[in-house]
Amino acid sequence: MSIPPPADRRDSSRVPPGQTLTRKFPVLHFSHVPAFDAATYRFRVWGCVERPLDLGWAELTALPRTEDVSDFHCVTTWSRLDNRWGGIAMRTLLERVGPTPAARHVMVHCLDGYTTNVPLAALDDRDVLVAFEHDGQPLTAEHGGPVRLVVPKLYAWKSGKWLTGLEVMPRDKRGFWEERGYHNRALPWAEERYSWQEDAESTKDL
Repeated sequence: MSIPPPADRRDSSRVPPGQTLTRKFPVLHFSHVPAFDAATYRFRVWGCVERPLDLGWAELTALPRTEDVSDFHCVTTWSRLDNRWGGIAMRTLLERVGPTPAARHVMVHCLDGYTTNVPLAALDDRDVLVAFEHDGQPLTAEHGGPVRLVVPKLYAWKSGKWLTGLEVMPRDKRGFWEERGYHNRALPWAEERYSWQEDAESTKDL
């Protein structure tokens, strides 16, 4: 029987530059884990949409579910492959709210006051979920449970934990880490980690 190569060799083509593969699921967030109360929780989508949403916990979790397997890359240089997420497809929510022609960007809002900005075009992708499960189990509180955003093609700080809403906007506005020196776009394969790189990118072709 042949022995498979170590994961870091077998999957190296799926790991962005500067990243290290891990089988663990490290825990990182800027504040404490907030208390969650299903009785008072609200999930909202508002702003540049034709049909704003304001759902309680039971209404949110009753929406159609899906699963998707994707890789997850943290700006602190770890990557975890083949995460199986369960939740609501973002495209399901976008179809329900109907972004207006003016909609271009989204501010993600979370229970602990955290925010992060994402282009609407980046959210409108088949692998973006409002997730309740990870690898077949309910999301634990430390990993953003019971509900978090998952945007696999961007660094993990864009996948806000303890999600409470999406503010659809006509213009971009920086979120928590973006105001504190992180890159506004956050593409792992381009190593878009820090805001100083944005200045370098804007002048490199001059």
